[in-house]
Amino acid sequence: MSPKYDETGGPYTARIPADVGTPDKIAFGLTFRQLGIIGAAGLAAWLLYRQLGHVLPPMVWLVLAVPAAAVTVVVALGRRDGLPLDVWLRHGLTLSRATKLHAPGHARPLSLAAVAGKPVVPAPLRPAATRISPAGALTADGVDRRLIACSTTNVGLRSGEEQAGLLDGFGRFLNALTAPAQIVVAARRHDLTPYAQKVIDETPRLADPALREAADDYATFLLELDATREPLRRQVLAVVAGDHAAAAAARTLSGLGVEATTLDGPAVTAALAAAVDPYQPPVSGRRAVPGTPITARRHP
Repeated sequence: MSPKYDETGGPYTARIPADVGTPDKIAFGLTFRQLGIIGAAGLAAWLLYRQLGHVLPPMVWLVLAVPAAAVTVVVALGRRDGLPLDVWLRHGLTLSRATKLHAPGHARPLSLAAVAGKPVVPAPLRPAATRISPAGALTADGVDRRLIACSTTNVGLRSGEEQAGLLDGFGRFLNALTAPAQIVVAARRHDLTPYAQKVIDETPRLADPALREAADDYATFLLELDATREPLRRQVLAVVAGDHAAAAAARTLSGLGVEATTLDGPAVTAALAAAVDPYQPPVSGRRAVPGTPITARRHP
């Protein structure tokens, strides 16, 4: 569907409220979930008092009710990490009761293993990806997928008509997909040392002393920035199924002003290695594709 424009040439816009996903308030400014928590706690306290009210004096019951009511209100109204506190506590309870075996294998109690004289060794973790071809085809769940490295484009600096064109083109890209696809956006640490070293290596070739001095200052700035800050770079990967879908996606994204490059085997291997250990800078040079013999050696 083509975009609609108003009399000024810009696309029609609609104001969407920021609280569109906020639960409705039922009574007293509280949602149904909050009323349910407070009401359930109050009902439980009332039933407990009816059954055991004669055991303790009323003042003792009142003293016990104050912290219980405070905890109930905090659980009902509080939030943590963007989640309601009761949901956050439920997730924490589920996590504490879940198994901590992070690799497939036969879990055995340590006592039984000691009696049997056999150490408890987990089996190797087998990821969903089973093969990476030298051409870059990633086999996962029996389907060959291709990874496309994409650059970003600034939509906010475009005019209204250009923004509508970009969104329309991206919509055509999504509508043209015939299989499940994935777009991965990740922020990773960017090592500036190779750039500084490149500047240092090229500085002696400059004829003008002022340029050499400026290049030395720039290399020093890059090294200081790398040592004192945490430079980040944004990585955008589009994962599609099959070579035909990858070629079509690259053409469509290129038409939107995005640099789209289909990764080969070493680049796919490097991308997966960075996903496994995102806190370390990438290894310099190309990575060997799993299952491919290494026939060359790079000397320092």
